[in-house]
Amino acid sequence: MVVATGFFDGVHVGHRLVIEQLVKAAAARGDESMVITFWPHPRNVLQKEARSLRLLTTLAQKKQMLHELGVDRVEVLSFTKDFSAMTMEQYLRHIMKEYGATAILLGYDNRIGSDAANSDQVARTAEMLGLEVIRTEMVPSQQGYAVSSTKIREKLEEGDVRRAAEMLGYDYSMHGVVVAGNKLGRTIGFPTANMQLYEPLKLVPGNGVYFVKVKVLDRELYGMCNIGCRPTVGAGNARTIETNIFGFDEDIYGLDIDITFIARIREERKFDSLTELKAQLELDRDECLVILSLHLSS
Repeated sequence: MVVATGFFDGVHVGHRLVIEQLVKAAAARGDESMVITFWPHPRNVLQKEARSLRLLTTLAQKKQMLHELGVDRVEVLSFTKDFSAMTMEQYLRHIMKEYGATAILLGYDNRIGSDAANSDQVARTAEMLGLEVIRTEMVPSQQGYAVSSTKIREKLEEGDVRRAAEMLGYDYSMHGVVVAGNKLGRTIGFPTANMQLYEPLKLVPGNGVYFVKVKVLDRELYGMCNIGCRPTVGAGNARTIETNIFGFDEDIYGLDIDITFIARIREERKFDSLTELKAQLELDRDECLVILSLHLSS
């Protein structure tokens, strides 16, 4: 086995460089490529203040994406406090014995083990143990900083889905089920599909209105999605994910729905009346349709 190890949340452009090199290195040796990842996220286990950390990919999404990139085998290790006590050298010896690792691929910021060894320390120890070491470099974004899952989470929380997509290498999406709402949108001509996520730890972008692609009933459609607390209709509302699907008004309660974020239209705000809200939604829809025409022609 030629092994890469890490959490790989989002399987972003930096991760993809690692995976591309992993697959090529394994093929050149006639070996199998393997990614060893973990669940849950180490920060959710070890840091009390981070136990609400939201993730870019579900475990199933991550495994699927890694296989689509050509990885032969994906192993998921249960990350516990006991597991976290393993030193870097113990971990390297474990993967050699358990999985027959002959080479390890290291990203520029790979840290392994309870001793938080950096990639240079890992490389020296791996070579001492007889593992071949393959190094990868940092992937800068257009803004000059390193692409990271943390930076992508920050951009999504700000609502900057376009910048997040640049770093991910694809448009961010969420998967869930359509649940009943208060049906207020229908009364003003904008019926919405309310979404409940299947994975509660999945990161939801910051509040606002977004132009989105929607997959439901095996059909690809477009719409606008509002994420927020609906301040126009009252204070203290729970945060919701509501999508008005353009040209669509079918009963889809209880069905799967996928939402892919293409652009942010505006921030969420309170309007003085439903009439004012409806007028703004009409403007939002017009803006989405302009983006759609550009999106389809690109």
